[in-house]
Amino acid sequence: MRITPKTPEVRVPRLVGLMAVDARETAEARGVLLAAPDRPDFHRTVVDYVVRQFPQPGAEVPRGAVVTVWFDLGDAEGGAGVREPRPPCPPSGGLRRELDQPGDPFEVLR
Repeated sequence: MRITPKTPEVRVPRLVGLMAVDARETAEARGVLLAAPDRPDFHRTVVDYVVRQFPQPGAEVPRGAVVTVWFDLGDAEGGAGVREPRPPCPPSGGLRRELDQPGDPFEVLR
C-alpha cells in the first residue's frame, strides 16, 4: 500500500479494467473511497472487473471523496453486443434496380 501525502485534493485513479480487489487497494492508496451501486456485496467482491467509473480518471477531488464504480454494463449498454447487421441498410437501387428479379428457377415453360 502506498501512502500519499496529506494534501486536501487528490487525483482520481484509473480503475476501469481492474479487478474489484485491486480497485479497492488502488483507491485506498490514492485517498478516495469506492461505492458500487450494482454490487450490494462490494466489500466481498473480488474478481469482477470495473467497467465504468465516475468521476473520470485524473479529476481532482477532495481527499476521502467517493468514486462510483460499476461492474456490469446493464441491459441498455449490451455487454459484448449483438453481432448482427443493424439499420440503416444501404439505400435501395444499384443491382436490384438494374437487374430483373429472377423468377422461379424450376418454372415449366410451355
